[in-house]
Formats: sequence, C-alpha cells, structure tokens
Amino acid sequence: MDKVVFLTLSLVLVLTQVNYSSSSLRRVSKVQVMGFDWKNCGQPDAPAVLKTLTVSPDPISIPGELTASASGSTSVELAAPLSVNVTLEKEVAGFWVKVPCLEEVGSCHYKDACDILNQLIPPGQDCPEPLHTYGLPCHCPFKAGSYSLPQSDFILPTMDLPYWLSNGNYRMQGVLGAEGKELGCLKLSLSLHSD
Repeated sequence: MDKVVFLTLSLVLVLTQVNYSSSSLRRVSKVQVMGFDWKNCGQPDAPAVLKTLTVSPDPISIPGELTASASGSTSVELAAPLSVNVTLEKEVAGFWVKVPCLEEVGSCHYKDACDILNQLIPPGQDCPEPLHTYGLPCHCPFKAGSYSLPQSDFILPTMDLPYWLSNGNYRMQGVLGAEGKELGCLKLSLSLHSD
C-alpha cells in the first residue's frame, strides 16, 4: 500500500480511536459514508503520490464490510519525524467552514505520523491484515519504491464519534511533510450520515 494511503488511513483510524473524555463521544449504531472521492493535490513532481484508490460499496456502512485496493509510490524514504497537516471542512448552508482542532480531531497538525503509527501498532508487533499478508510496512521508515494493495476485504466495527461530528458533507486535505518540505498531498471528500 502506498505510504500516503497508509498514513491517511492510519490518521482516519486515529481520528476514530483517540481517547476522548466520555462526554465528548456519542455511540452511533450505524454510520453511512456516501460519495467517497479522492485526488492528489501536491505538485506534479511530489515524491509521494497515490496512483489508485478504490473503495466499495457506496454507501459504506459502519459497522459493515469494506472492499478496498490502492497503489502508489514514493521516490524518497519517509522517516521520522513525518508531519501531517490536516484541514477538515464541513459544508454549512452552502459554504465550506473549517472545523477547528478539538481533542486531536479536525484541522490539526500532527508533528510525527511515525509516532502515531507506533502508538497504534507497537514496534515489534506484526502489521495488521491484510498488510502482513502482502508484506506491506506499517512503521517508519518507509523505503522509496512502489506499493500496491490488491483488492482486500475489511470489517469495519461499530464506532464512537465526537459529539460535534454530525451528519453532512465533509472534505479533508492532508499534507505530508518532512524537514520543511511537502512530500505529498491528498484530498478526500465524503458525506456522513449517522443514526
């Protein structure tokens, strides 16, 4: 899997797994993610580029099953510290409004994505499936090269959402950087509906 894809998906996991105080979370029985779309937003010569990403079904149900495949490449080694700047916006009355960084969720700057990965998957522990099966890395440093995740099935568990993350249209931009240089940029858009 492309490092940008893995870091993006890891950050999405972080957004749903971060420890919040109980008052800031609400249990949702079902979440529907509709209209998922993505595109690169970096320079044409950006070192880290997502080439393909497909997810199905549409809508994606959480809890539920997801099928995904991805490919991409990086022309440079991605090593700590590897920063990620996330800008999250919600459509409100036809305007895009920036969601502030609240409890490490929203439009936040993460100083080191490598450290976040180490918290999610402790060093020395095998990478989760299907990364392990396909020999794909889940810890820094990520070597330069091309990566591919064949079509794979995932089980998406029930989740808790921050109380302020409500139904609506969202778009997110993640900029990957190191030593003051932009390494890659990815934009995601989706609609969220929860019960």
